[in-house]
Amino acid sequence: MPLASGALVLFLFGALMLILGMGFFTLGADMSMMPMGEGIGVEMSRAKNVGGPLAVCFILGMLITIAEPDLQVLAEQVPAIPNKILIFAVAAGVGIFLMVSQLRILFHIPLAKLLVVLYIIVFTLAFFTPADFVPVSFDSGGVTTGPVTVPFIMALGIGMATLRSDKNSREDSFGLIALCSVGPILAVLLLGVFYKPDNALYSPTEIPLVGTTKDAALMFIHAIPEYMHHVAVALVPIVLVFLAFQLWFRRYKHHQLGKIAIGFLFSYVGLSLFLCGVNVGFMPVGQLIGAGIAHSGHAWMLIPIGMVIGYFIVAAEPAVHVLTKQVEEISNGLVTAKMMQNALSIGVCVSVGIAMLRILTGISILWFLIPGYMVAVILTFFVPNIFTGIAFDSGGVASGPMTATFLLPFAMGACEAVGGNIMTDAFGIVAMVAMTPLITIQGMGFLTQMKEKAKQKFIQVQLDQLEDDILYFD
Repeated sequence: MPLASGALVLFLFGALMLILGMGFFTLGADMSMMPMGEGIGVEMSRAKNVGGPLAVCFILGMLITIAEPDLQVLAEQVPAIPNKILIFAVAAGVGIFLMVSQLRILFHIPLAKLLVVLYIIVFTLAFFTPADFVPVSFDSGGVTTGPVTVPFIMALGIGMATLRSDKNSREDSFGLIALCSVGPILAVLLLGVFYKPDNALYSPTEIPLVGTTKDAALMFIHAIPEYMHHVAVALVPIVLVFLAFQLWFRRYKHHQLGKIAIGFLFSYVGLSLFLCGVNVGFMPVGQLIGAGIAHSGHAWMLIPIGMVIGYFIVAAEPAVHVLTKQVEEISNGLVTAKMMQNALSIGVCVSVGIAMLRILTGISILWFLIPGYMVAVILTFFVPNIFTGIAFDSGGVASGPMTATFLLPFAMGACEAVGGNIMTDAFGIVAMVAMTPLITIQGMGFLTQMKEKAKQKFIQVQLDQLEDDILYFD
């Protein structure tokens, strides 16, 4: 699909900013978000009164969700519901379910059983929601857990489970992102039922005209202050919460505070560069490529090309690197970062292929989501608990800014070109990306468990043989 030279330059500029931004952000998250979230989680676990930590969970959930850039992108593309109503409804959903996460850890409620109940409620409610809003509601659950939310919530979960010494404390440190992804889905489904807008519309991405490399550079120069402002608005509430926490508990020493401050600066610079790169450089090009392939006379090529893009694009999600590193550390190397990356890539590859099939055929998303989540929930009863938490967290993490700003416009461009319904056929790709890792990572856990059992059985057979030999010679 030949691209105009201006569009290609725009894409390459965006890629360069993405690489620099992701590097700075990952370093900054390690230095600031992770220790801050873990420290708050530890202090909340020490509290004797449950009410205080629950209130903190709700406030933190609201603040970090309102700050999440991915949610702003989605809200702009769904003008049928005013941005503020959509964003605050989703933020309230995350706040409530972060409270549920705290109660789950406190009362040792198994994640699998809780997820079964919640997804029964979700799919029951989906049947009473206008069809145009079902894909958007599931997409909102995916985009909410983005680069700002994931490092903080993951560290918060680790902190809340740290003081427990029982055998389930490690498993319970995962699952917060999974539960926080359910809140936005329910919030948007309820908006679809009670808000009752006249019709569900979307705002297409404007494709800029770029003639020279100078024009491309000027676009980024003019856009970067806007994204710096967005990221500042996102991070300032979190910084204020941290300052209030530090003044109250005096947890961190001066040198630790300096490191966290530098980490916030790296996160700010990195996220500003990353979001500017993907929004200015990737979003319009994604729509162009999707429309171009659909118009090429070989629209079926959307499926294999989408699968290839899906396989590699997950590696560009900033929060994925935070998750894979954390999983390797918490699991003591049982689940390596490479294993996680491969399972996520395979899952997203399949999900984008299914999303392209939906665009070409118009099949309802519920025909894939209901069986997919049923398989994912059934697997929770056959794999170790830690894999369940990791898998459902991974679903939210995989559907980050790259999905919202490249894959979603790619799907929209393709859907518009083939004459499909944007709201029912193109929207939902984020939901598909969030669903398939639940199956692939739990499948990986099931195979790992089988291998471990086979290994133990082999060792036991060898020991028994050795004992028999010793007895024989005696």
